[in-house]
Amino acid sequence: MTRRILYLSLFMCMTSLGVKAQDPIFSQFYAAPAQLNPALAGTTYAPRIGFNYRNQWPGLNAYVTYAAAYEQFAPSINSGFGLMLLGDDQGEGLIKSTQVKGLYSYRLRVVDDLFVKIGVEAGFSQSRYDWDRFVFLDQLDKLTGPFDPSGSLNPSEEQRPENTSTSYFDIGAGMVAYTRHFYAGFSMRHLTQPEDGVLRINDQITDGLPLLYSLHVGTEITLREGNKRRAGSFISPNLLVIRQADFGQINVGAYGGLGAFFLGTWYRHAWSNPDALIFLAGARYGIFKIGYSYDLTLSELASAPSGGSHEISFILNFENSEAFKRHTKNTKYNDCFQIFR
Repeated sequence: MTRRILYLSLFMCMTSLGVKAQDPIFSQFYAAPAQLNPALAGTTYAPRIGFNYRNQWPGLNAYVTYAAAYEQFAPSINSGFGLMLLGDDQGEGLIKSTQVKGLYSYRLRVVDDLFVKIGVEAGFSQSRYDWDRFVFLDQLDKLTGPFDPSGSLNPSEEQRPENTSTSYFDIGAGMVAYTRHFYAGFSMRHLTQPEDGVLRINDQITDGLPLLYSLHVGTEITLREGNKRRAGSFISPNLLVIRQADFGQINVGAYGGLGAFFLGTWYRHAWSNPDALIFLAGARYGIFKIGYSYDLTLSELASAPSGGSHEISFILNFENSEAFKRHTKNTKYNDCFQIFR
């Protein structure tokens, strides 16, 4: 228990002094395309509603993230639309963030089966800080951590800010080029670099949220064409690179589908160290699709123990409903986005 408290105290201290928070990132990025790139808004002709839940390092009670998104493509105007809600809880309520944003994408045909989609996003975010639970460096003792021998929290010279919550407007943009066999996308968030913190370093205001850059590349390889008698199968190798300030990660792996079932495996590497192995399993039935993934921690946090990370995605794709099929003659796609549907 003492060891767990020391790890959590260090986490709180790093969080409170970091000021420039990092964006939550889903291991199942393909199940949250609206979070990955606004250009991916609208991967289906019918409404697609997705729910995502992530519990990162439950052994440390570190991060819990929720998301819900609606998106749909309107072929008559070559445009995709989306709305996303996201909540993030750091350190069991130490920092709570809520975000709502709208997304729009426009599709351009370059030549033959090469298309480009350009997307933008805009929204509002609010962050709340539970100041009385913050732990600072001057409160940490080498032997007892943030507590004195009697169990009381050590005092700090840090001054309580006037406001312990902040709200800001934020925008982002992205684009993706794709054919029937591959896609490559790039997105940028926090183009206005809004101020999201309540803390100051040496009495100076921070520079605001650092830009987040995302590069994502993938291909889709059909192993067997599906028909009414047999299920189709495919495999989709993918690469995801993310950078935000000094933080960065690389995900490389593959997602495979066979009829109603799908599996996936990824390796995630932080800028300076191995981070995790990610395992995915899921199934679909009618309009429903559910996936579960587990991040096996490979970094030093594995000895905490961190508990790894658990993630669940639940998708309602109304394109697979009987009503939509009856009223739509052709829903075939000239793309490689099965992984996102």
